[in-house]
Amino acid sequence: MTFASPWFLLLLLLIPLLAAKPFLLKKYTRPAGMRYADTRFFADAPRSWRQMARPVLPALRLLALSLVIIALARPQMGHTREVVKGEGVDIALALDISGSMASLDFEPKNRLEAAKQVIKNFVEERKYDRIGLVVFARQAFNQAPPTIDHRVLERLLAQVKLSTDLGLDDGTAIGLGLANAANMLKDSTVKSKVVILLTDGVNNAGEIDPLTAAEAAKALGIKVYTIGAAKTGEVPVPQQGFFGPTVVYRQSEIDEDLLRQIAEKTGGRYFRAEDTAGLQQIYDEINKLEKSQVEIRRYTRYRELAGWVLIPALVFLLLELILRKTIFRTIP
Repeated sequence: MTFASPWFLLLLLLIPLLAAKPFLLKKYTRPAGMRYADTRFFADAPRSWRQMARPVLPALRLLALSLVIIALARPQMGHTREVVKGEGVDIALALDISGSMASLDFEPKNRLEAAKQVIKNFVEERKYDRIGLVVFARQAFNQAPPTIDHRVLERLLAQVKLSTDLGLDDGTAIGLGLANAANMLKDSTVKSKVVILLTDGVNNAGEIDPLTAAEAAKALGIKVYTIGAAKTGEVPVPQQGFFGPTVVYRQSEIDEDLLRQIAEKTGGRYFRAEDTAGLQQIYDEINKLEKSQVEIRRYTRYRELAGWVLIPALVFLLLELILRKTIFRTIP
């Protein structure tokens, strides 16, 4: 709800002053002098219900006045309709869930959790795009088909876990993950189709060569952005030891040449991230590069609500007038 003339609402500040007026007059006005009988004898007499209920009259009048002021401000209820013309971008996200994604060189927890958070932020920015999700380790799985319902996609993204936590065979099948992502978009009719592949390792599994999968993606008119998410050198990796979880340091390996070739072959770009902030910058840049070709028009139709406020105001005024002339009538 909104108000067409909200400045009238400032008049509501006068209502407390009007309510306090009788008390202020009684306190600061000197009463007129006159002779009257001694009424101390009746001081302890019980008050009638009419005397106790009499303050209802000014309360009804002030309430009616408040409603009239609100009506002057013209309360309105708006119904907005959004018309979208054009088309968005169909995107398939390919996410590595191999055991090395548990490395602790990305905040706040590990590489996988950092990637999930950054991808979630990316999805929220792509309001008009169909987005799907593929996860891969030694095998590849379609986690979410391309959808415009991003709430469902975000719930499925939140459920993504490391292959080791899921009891799956470990490995990094980059070619298989890319092939599944490209297959997800093969029937798309939009002009812009994109795969964003994130991995932290070297292709060491799967029946499909990554460059062969890149050729297939190119033939389908799909652009591939590749992201290498890993620091160089030794990185901390959690490991289950005999006495419980421990942290060991292992050499971080990533095939940048392969990822660069995949991107260049399909007209995309290769990016390297060594921390969560860098990963967020990469997805922000991709978000700018792949703009949805949509035209958005919003139409808002307002319905005036002043009548619904004036009717109770009139009822309160009539009720105050009737009570003042009947039950609470005074004799001059």
